[in-house]
Amino acid sequence: MRLYTTRDQEKRLEDTLEVNRIVYNYFLLNKFKSRNDMNYALTELKEQQPILRNYHSKMLQMVSTKVAGALSALEELKKRGQPAGKGMLQLLKPDECNSFTYNQSGYRVQQLPEGNRSLLHLSKIGSIEIRVHRRLYDIAQVTVVKQAGRWYAILACKVMRRTFSTIRYEKTVGIDVGVKNYVYDSDGHHIDNPLFLRKDLKTLRRLQRKVSRRNRGSRNYKKAVSWLQRLHMRIANKRRDFLHKVSNNYASWYHVIFLERLRLNSMNKNHCLARHIMDSSWGTFKQFLRYKANRLVEVDPYNTTVECSKCGNKVPKTLAIRIHECDACGIVLDRDHNSSMVIEDRGRMLLELPMRHREVTPVETLSGIDEAGTSPHASAVGS
Repeated sequence: MRLYTTRDQEKRLEDTLEVNRIVYNYFLLNKFKSRNDMNYALTELKEQQPILRNYHSKMLQMVSTKVAGALSALEELKKRGQPAGKGMLQLLKPDECNSFTYNQSGYRVQQLPEGNRSLLHLSKIGSIEIRVHRRLYDIAQVTVVKQAGRWYAILACKVMRRTFSTIRYEKTVGIDVGVKNYVYDSDGHHIDNPLFLRKDLKTLRRLQRKVSRRNRGSRNYKKAVSWLQRLHMRIANKRRDFLHKVSNNYASWYHVIFLERLRLNSMNKNHCLARHIMDSSWGTFKQFLRYKANRLVEVDPYNTTVECSKCGNKVPKTLAIRIHECDACGIVLDRDHNSSMVIEDRGRMLLELPMRHREVTPVETLSGIDEAGTSPHASAVGS
């Protein structure tokens, strides 16, 4: 949720970020391993640096939790044999720390009687105006984040969840994701990939040149960095809005969704398509479907493009060939449509559901929206 700070409040928040950075680097320089050791060291550091007493103690203790979590994740990556950067945590440079956390105490959200205004009270910082745009439950944690010169509060709330829900299997769909068509489902609906990064790539390159040409640390350098950060945030917001709309439509219309189990780390090694793959954010799309849909089932992607959805015959094709033509049964349709139908058939076999008997639409008449405009994905197509 957006925070609207005054100049004094912004200065106080900046000081809090800097103190978090100093404590973070202090833990790394002294090579503490456990969270308890860091908290004991923090108590001694407060005696040596009395200025730390002007900051909320629980907030400073959360720095040790962050460091301990990062060390644990680094060790896990090493055990798996995955790349872990330089193999050690790096010290934070000025302006690299962009968040701090209040856990369990030190915060309160107050609804003001006039209008829709609310205040977020943070211990040792003060009351900051916050734009509350949804119902708040029991708040367990508050994280203040600075992004592109703006301040936000992330409120983690305790929400009651249903422990039992009935899963229905009447409406199922297979989804094939791609670079050209973002999604192509087994019912014939498809949505073009917007590729938001590609649309703003020219502007992005121009801003990156401005940043590189200015003296590091100067006011003009900070202005250029702020422009670049805002553009990145705008691209990310467009992409997230698109993914929410598409995932919400599929979760609302279908009971079970079948999706490919993609190995994105391996796919990103293709230098010809890596940027488009990253811009598509298929992993985020799967994450949204996982918590929105009634049930999401991942299937093996092996040969989904090659296998014929009608007779099972193997029809090899390159990426340049966009039409699936089977020599055995004579079916002709879009290759992504064929893949989505294969994905649905494999998913229904996993769940031991009866196979669907559908008439295949010829490739010449495929459309994302029918003539009556009754496609369940019309809003996502137009977004």
